[in-house]
Amino acid sequence: MSSPQNISILDYTYDLPEARIALHPLQQRDQSKLLVWKNGEIQEDTFINITDHLPENSLLVFNNSKVINARIRFTKSTGSTIEIFCLEPAGSIQDYAVVMNQKGFSEWKCFIGGVAKWKEEYLVKTIIHQHLQIELKAKIVNKLNDAYVVAFEWTPTSISFAEVLMEAGDIPLPPYIKRDTAIDDADRYQTIYAKEEGSVAAPTAGLHFSENIFSRFESKNIAKAEVSLHVGAGTFKPVKSATMEGHEMHAEWIDVNRATLLSLLHQQNEVIAVGTTSLRTLESLYWMGVKSFLHPHLPMLDIRQWDVYEEELQKPHLSKEKALQSLLTWMERHQKEHLFTQTQLLITPGYQFRIVQALVTNFHQPQSTLLLLVAAAIGENWRHCYDYAIANEFRFLSYGDGSLIFIHPQQH
Repeated sequence: MSSPQNISILDYTYDLPEARIALHPLQQRDQSKLLVWKNGEIQEDTFINITDHLPENSLLVFNNSKVINARIRFTKSTGSTIEIFCLEPAGSIQDYAVVMNQKGFSEWKCFIGGVAKWKEEYLVKTIIHQHLQIELKAKIVNKLNDAYVVAFEWTPTSISFAEVLMEAGDIPLPPYIKRDTAIDDADRYQTIYAKEEGSVAAPTAGLHFSENIFSRFESKNIAKAEVSLHVGAGTFKPVKSATMEGHEMHAEWIDVNRATLLSLLHQQNEVIAVGTTSLRTLESLYWMGVKSFLHPHLPMLDIRQWDVYEEELQKPHLSKEKALQSLLTWMERHQKEHLFTQTQLLITPGYQFRIVQALVTNFHQPQSTLLLLVAAAIGENWRHCYDYAIANEFRFLSYGDGSLIFIHPQQH
């Protein structure tokens, strides 16, 4: 595998007209356009017909993470507003569900808009949940390099933090959707299968899927599996360094249960990742398996940015099956029914895919790590796809249209 550190991000740019950025969702999820890239050819269709392009007996893997109302606005007595954007729980955590169910107190790493106006110790907000009045207080407890740690307290303490966010916060639309949230965003910026609360941005490839599409899977014996990767605001973090060596990839929490790992282990046909988040999770599982094979007594199997490009992890040349079996053995040894850890995996051109054969994804920003991932999958053909999409008026970014790209054989 070639080293990605010297990759120039300027080689992964294109002209994205403002008019191509989708600011609103379509009326029906599955009526988006669909671009299919396979064997060097492009086909255009409507997303509702994606099953026609999926291989028989394939396994589609979905990210079931649910977007939380991460933006909380506090209005001061002066009329000025301070916005707190909850990024991820602060400190050591073992399970997102436990954090979301905290009662009376929770600490989060946050961005703060208008922090210079925060003079008092506490910001206070009154909200109503099921006819119950709740007083929410926020206090800065630590300043980090790129964010703050904020302690939230509320009374009555019988209410969970998930319920507090539901009433106090707003859906965190991406920064390039320059408008206020609308009523339909609460529904449309979630996938229909969202379950596990924790994301601050939607796994947007999944926004196109409808029950109508799922009902068509049986005809081709297409199976489904789920993983959780809680999408952080870092997914929008631009690459500002000239080469990737100077870019710090954002880390995100993943949660995968034993049943999904067994499905992957026994899957003999194509594994298709729905979204870059699912793909990063699946490929991370392979490398966690390699780590567990090399170091079976490691207490944690997190993946750091450059790990998979190091000779130590490259050397064993494990098959998908052997890596996943090793991971399952590690979980059994550590008495875990599900794997909860962080991945900082950076997938760039030169990466060899180990588990995934195809990817469902939207069209991504120029000079982004997500575009690098697409280029890793299909090489320079990404330019052809994106040129076609712009010329044929596809809609781009989170609320935009979708694509199904089959990973080039050379990338495996």
